Amino acid sequence: MVPKTAVILAAGLGTRLGGKPKGLIRIAGREVLYRTITLLQRNGVRNFVIVTNERYAPLYREFLEKHGFDAELVINPEPEKGNGHSLHLAGEKVSGRFILVMSDHVYSDAFVERAVKGNGLIADRKPGWIDINEATKVRVRDSHVEDIGKGLKEWDAVDTGFFVLDENIFKVTKELEREKKGDYSLSEVVERAKLPVTFVDGLGWTDVDTPEDVKKARKMLVKTAVKGTGDGFISRHLNRKISTEISSLIVEWVSPNAMTAFTFLLGLLSAILTLASPLLAGILYQVSSILDGVDGELARGQLRTSKLGGYIDSVLDRYVDGSFLALLAYSTLKEPLWYAVALLALLGSVMVSYSTERFRGAFCRDAYTEVPSLRKLPGKRDERVFMTMLFLLYPVQTSIRALFLLLALITNLRVALTTYFISKKVLRSKTI
Repeated sequence: MVPKTAVILAAGLGTRLGGKPKGLIRIAGREVLYRTITLLQRNGVRNFVIVTNERYAPLYREFLEKHGFDAELVINPEPEKGNGHSLHLAGEKVSGRFILVMSDHVYSDAFVERAVKGNGLIADRKPGWIDINEATKVRVRDSHVEDIGKGLKEWDAVDTGFFVLDENIFKVTKELEREKKGDYSLSEVVERAKLPVTFVDGLGWTDVDTPEDVKKARKMLVKTAVKGTGDGFISRHLNRKISTEISSLIVEWVSPNAMTAFTFLLGLLSAILTLASPLLAGILYQVSSILDGVDGELARGQLRTSKLGGYIDSVLDRYVDGSFLALLAYSTLKEPLWYAVALLALLGSVMVSYSTERFRGAFCRDAYTEVPSLRKLPGKRDERVFMTMLFLLYPVQTSIRALFLLLALITNLRVALTTYFISKKVLRSKTI
């Protein structure tokens, strides 16, 4: 069971970041502390204790009031002492099991979802977003901490700054309070307690100590914000590689809604261009397809996702695709037979998304999660747009006819197979 209480250590003075409280630094449009509290709330944590210093306490109070977070502040009058002392000060506010995190650590949604279910020190054997030389390493024996420190030459994992503890940890801090007179690190607490270790490997997390770390954290949040299912082959191997780089550059300044509107207008412009230059239209259509992933990446990176936003984005995509194919057919085709083929291509393009979204509406499940084989079927939007661009690089009558014929075959075949696989899944399942 996930603990209902979290302690957040935020008593550091942030000297390497210009004396600013690290928890209030904005990364991807959100304060680090906002991100931490929000992700913990999503996973069932309800009570928060923030340990800070006298200097930053007013700033944290203002932050909590601004966002309406229910949290209790504990003042550490001696922030120059080790962060183990900060943990000890939270002891009177905590009972039972609780989560402990650092205010200067940035975590992805996927990391927090896994970490809250762990026990003891949450460690990473495959860290991808930190400087190993600066990281606190952990040596593990029999699933417990044997040794911990930045200077370890032989180590098994890296300390992620995330812990799932119980109130017994304060027996250890009391001992260290007497021995060290309050000046001891959290690592000393961990080593003496011989905490159990839970491995959460390779997911997005990093700590923020310098301006360079801020840039790295921003990029990490965007790169780990890519949706897990539904992307086609072109999105996975081309579009996302470009869109995430763009998102990393603009995530601090551009809202998801603004990006949705811009991409929609760009898509409509590509459709209108079919009347003048199918070649340029195809290239611009592909550019709009790449940018179509940015609004979702921004929304997830900025913690601004909404069902309404996803719904509107999907509707606007259908308008762009329909307009593009309709105007391309109008400007290039003459014979009624090929108009009929173009109509089949247009209908199939719309039905590809409708066939999976209707499943979600009927059964409240994601089709790609319930029927993973759908991910391998060709004909998703990113693949259709890329194929359209390729055929329009040499926009003669033959290539355009071939494009419409191929789109008609691929999309309608995909819809038929989607219907078959979903029907098969539903008929065999006892839970859908």
